[in-house]
Amino acid sequence: MTKILMTDLLACTAAFLAAATFTPAARDLAFRFGLVDTPGPRKLHATPMPVLGGLAVYLAAVFSISVFVTDDEWSQMLGIFVASTLALVVGMLDDRGMLHHQVKLMLAMPFAAVILIATDMHSEIFHPVTVLPVLGWPGAWLDFAVSFVWFVGIIAAFSILDHMDGLCAGIAAIVAAFSFSFAAAAGQVLVGTLAAATLGASLGFLWWNAAPARIFLGDGGAMLLGLIAATLSIKLRFPDMAPSVSWMVPILVLLVPIFDTTLVTVSRLRRGLVPFASPGKDHTAHRLVALGLSHRQAVSVLYICGILGGLLAWLLVLFGPPVSGLVVGAVGFCSVGALIWLELAPFERQGPTF
Repeated sequence: MTKILMTDLLACTAAFLAAATFTPAARDLAFRFGLVDTPGPRKLHATPMPVLGGLAVYLAAVFSISVFVTDDEWSQMLGIFVASTLALVVGMLDDRGMLHHQVKLMLAMPFAAVILIATDMHSEIFHPVTVLPVLGWPGAWLDFAVSFVWFVGIIAAFSILDHMDGLCAGIAAIVAAFSFSFAAAAGQVLVGTLAAATLGASLGFLWWNAAPARIFLGDGGAMLLGLIAATLSIKLRFPDMAPSVSWMVPILVLLVPIFDTTLVTVSRLRRGLVPFASPGKDHTAHRLVALGLSHRQAVSVLYICGILGGLLAWLLVLFGPPVSGLVVGAVGFCSVGALIWLELAPFERQGPTF
C-alpha cells in the first residue's frame, strides 16, 4: 500500500509540474490560433482571454498516466482516453466557433457516455438483481441507463461551471482529491492513479487560472474535467456498503456542480429560457457576488461546499446506514433552502435568446 501511495504521489506531482509548464505554452498557442474568449455584457473579463487551458490539463494527465500506469493496465484506460479526447476536441471546436453550441450537448456528450459504458465504465447499483422479473430485465441494463444519464449530466454540469476564475478547475481538484482518498482506502489502483493525475493536472492549471486568471479552461477543458470527474465517481467501489447507501457517495462528492446545474435549470425554466442555451450571470457564484461577495470569496464558498460534500461522503462510508438518513435529510433540506434563497435574491437576469 505504501508503494502504491508513493507512486500516486509521484503521478500527482508529475501532472502538476507538467500542467504548470504546459499552460503558458497553451496560452501562447491560443492567441496564435484565435482561441480566445472576447469580452461581452455577459462576461466577467475585460480583455480577450485564451481558452486553451484544457489542452494543457489533458496533456499533463496523459503524460503522468503514461509514466505511472503499466502497459497491460493501459487497456483499461483506453475508453477514458478515447472519450476524453472526443470531449476535448469537440469543446475546442466549439470554442473556435466551428460547431453549433448544441452539438456538444446532443451528440458529443452522449457519444462519450456510450464509449465509456461500452468499455465497462458504469455503476453497479442494480447489477446483482433482476429488474421487473416478469420481463426478465437484468439489473445491468438499469445500471447502463443510470450511468448514461450520470455521464451526460456531469459533463454538462462542468461545461457550464466554468464561469468564474478558478472555479471549475478548483472543484475538479476537490473531486479528484476525494476520489483518490476513497480509491486508496479501497485498494483501487487504477482509479487512484487517474484521480492523482487529475488532481495534479487541475492544481497545476489552477496556478494560472486562479483570480486574476491568465487563461481559461475553455469548453474543451471543462468537458474533459467533467468527464473524468464523472468516471472517477462512478468507478468507486464500496464492497462493505449496501447499494442503497453507496449511490449517495458520488452525489455528495459532486455536490457543487449538481447544485449549480439544478439551480440554473430550474431558474431558467421558470423564466421561459432554454437551460443550456441561455448563457448569463445566473449561476451560484454570480448570485453570491450579487449578494456582496467578491469573486474570490464566492469561489471560496463553493470550494468549502465541495469539501463539505466530500467529508459527508466519508461520513457515509465510515458509518453507513445509521447516518445515511440524517445526511440525506440535512443535505436535501440545505440544498432546497439554498436554491429557494438564491432564486429569490437579486441577480442579473438574462432575457430570452430564441
